[in-house]
Amino acid sequence: MPRWKPDAVERLHTAALELFDEQGFERTTVAEIAQRAGLTPRSFFNHFADKREVLFGLSAELQRELVREIEEGDDTTPPLDAVVRAMGVVADKMFESRRALVTRRLAVVAANPELQERELGKNAALTDAIAAALQDRGCTPDTALLAAGAAMLAQQAAFRTWAQPGETRPLRDLLPAALHALRATVTS
Repeated sequence: MPRWKPDAVERLHTAALELFDEQGFERTTVAEIAQRAGLTPRSFFNHFADKREVLFGLSAELQRELVREIEEGDDTTPPLDAVVRAMGVVADKMFESRRALVTRRLAVVAANPELQERELGKNAALTDAIAAALQDRGCTPDTALLAAGAAMLAQQAAFRTWAQPGETRPLRDLLPAALHALRATVTS
């Protein structure tokens, strides 16, 4: 096996998701993931702490990008709209080119209660980071928390639509519709 091949992380993601689909998350080993990706287990551990991190490794980057977009956004934009705009920008950067992988990841997480719990924890941490970014923009703590939570709900609804078979619209286009549905639900 060559010592170095390009795109190791992306190949590990692909290999892991293929194996998780084929034999389940619990029954898949790091060695199998590395072998399928054409790498060694040591190479796997250079990129990920464990096989769960293949599914959650982008969380820190997502949080950084989202917070940066919120901080750099127009301060006159209402908080909820600012977060949804930032989510659209970040979706274009991080998700659109990986749509098939992200969709497979969602299915793997949905099939495993332990992974669902971890996903909820990551979403809670992301909500807190969004709220902190909104407070840095001058929002009160309550407004920041409510806007962050509402934006996360809109994102989850948009993600469900985006991940449906045959759906081709970019996530950035689905986010405003999800936000509109949320606003209609709250005001009715």
